[in-house]
Amino acid sequence: MNTPVRDVVGIGFGPSNLALAVALEEEHGGADAVFFEKQPAFGWHRGMLIDGATMQVHFLKDLASLRNPASPYSFLAYLHARGRLVDFVNHKTMFPTRLEFHDYLEWAAAAFENRVRYGTEVVALRPHDDEALEVVVRRGDELETHLARNVVIGAGLEPFLPEGVQAGERIWHTEDLLTRLAERGDWDPRRVVVVGAGQSAAEAVEYLHRTFPRTEVCAVFARYGYSPADDSAFANRIFDPEAVDHYYAAPGDVKRMLFEYSRNTNYSVVDLDLIDELYRRAYAEKVAGAERLRILNVSRVLDVAGGGAGGARVRVAFLPTGEVADLDADAVVYATGYRERDPFDLLGEAGAHCRTGPDGRPVVERDYRIATEPGPEWGVYLQGATEHSHGIASSLLSMTAVRTGEIVRSMARRSARVTPGV
Repeated sequence: MNTPVRDVVGIGFGPSNLALAVALEEEHGGADAVFFEKQPAFGWHRGMLIDGATMQVHFLKDLASLRNPASPYSFLAYLHARGRLVDFVNHKTMFPTRLEFHDYLEWAAAAFENRVRYGTEVVALRPHDDEALEVVVRRGDELETHLARNVVIGAGLEPFLPEGVQAGERIWHTEDLLTRLAERGDWDPRRVVVVGAGQSAAEAVEYLHRTFPRTEVCAVFARYGYSPADDSAFANRIFDPEAVDHYYAAPGDVKRMLFEYSRNTNYSVVDLDLIDELYRRAYAEKVAGAERLRILNVSRVLDVAGGGAGGARVRVAFLPTGEVADLDADAVVYATGYRERDPFDLLGEAGAHCRTGPDGRPVVERDYRIATEPGPEWGVYLQGATEHSHGIASSLLSMTAVRTGEIVRSMARRSARVTPGV
């Protein structure tokens, strides 16, 4: 029996490919699409769903609103369905909690359960012919092959740990913070060290300090203090859809300039309210003469020894003097961010037909399709790993609704070109 050729196969089913599923339904209702997600159920950074933590993006930058304000999958539609629309309006906020936004994403994802294969991992891509790719997936011990005209990679980011650091029983990335704490149940640590100066680091410090009232929480970072995120109106224009056009068309030196100018909107920065709250606590403890929140600024972790059941010893250097101190910790939490996954890790044999730039990264067209050598009509689109070509905002939640609309329309145009009259 011939294997049917699907219009779209999505790799991963986080917010990006969830938004793609929404856009396909609203703009290309007849598309035959399936999504493969290796997690057993929908989940987005569950380990950092800290109570009280808010989103850093406006609620209208949801899965659909900037593409289709009338979408039944918008955050406003979710609030209406949950019976909280008026309550949210009365709350006078543009930034829902992360827990509520995650509930919104789960609500939207439930509408597409028939198109998602959870617990299934894509292990290989290879050309079938010029018009279709073979997508090899693993579910349990079984392998199966699907054919697709278009593949959209939305595999997300991977947690980053410094060289030589390995996650373990007492060494965690913030990605797993709540998961690790839940495993410990009624835990009463004496000291926890948090490494990093960005939003996740500050949130972890705040949560640990609040949750464990007898625990010393040490924040270690090389800066003099937490730096506030620039979320002012003009700075936020870097997240406008037209900013992607500007960045894509710019020469290399302008790209680098724009990226550096915009770093403080997204990287290693913290919401000002959270900075003020941490400073308030640190000052109050200094007044009381019982400092449990320790800010080890202008410092760097040189080494972490141990990490097993007995805890870890953290060697910290104070950079101005070089003075070194050892901290015995019950856990070390690294808030050292994430990095883009290399698309070529998934492209496999299909990668041989994809063009690369001087830096070895794929050449990505404006519509997020990886440029291919002459011949193949199949398409591989990226939702992520496009900062180098499309700018700092291109793969963020702020652009998700617009980006997925562009991808859907690109696939429709290419299909019409390959099949005249369609």
